Amino acid sequence: MKQNEQIIEKINYFLAEEFEVDESDITPEGNLKEVLELDSLDYIDLVVVIENNFSFKVKPEDFNGIVTFNDFYNYVISRVNSKETA
Repeated sequence: MKQNEQIIEKINYFLAEEFEVDESDITPEGNLKEVLELDSLDYIDLVVVIENNFSFKVKPEDFNGIVTFNDFYNYVISRVNSKETA
C-alpha cells in the first residue's frame, strides 16, 4: 500500500473515532465541516488530533481553502511529505 493511502486510512480512522461518525460517511468529495458537524471548538480538537498523529504543527490559517475531505487529505499528505524531506 502506498504511503498516501496509509495516511488517508489513518485520517479516516481518527476522524471517525474523534467525531463519532461512520467511516463510510467520510468520502473524498464530502464536506469536512458538514459531515463532521464541526464548530469552532471542534477545529481545535481536529488540530490537536492531527498534531498528535502526524507530529507537525497546524496553524489556523492552514484550514483556509480546506472544504472537502480530499482537500484535508492533500494538506496532511503534503505536510507529512515536506516534513520527511526537511
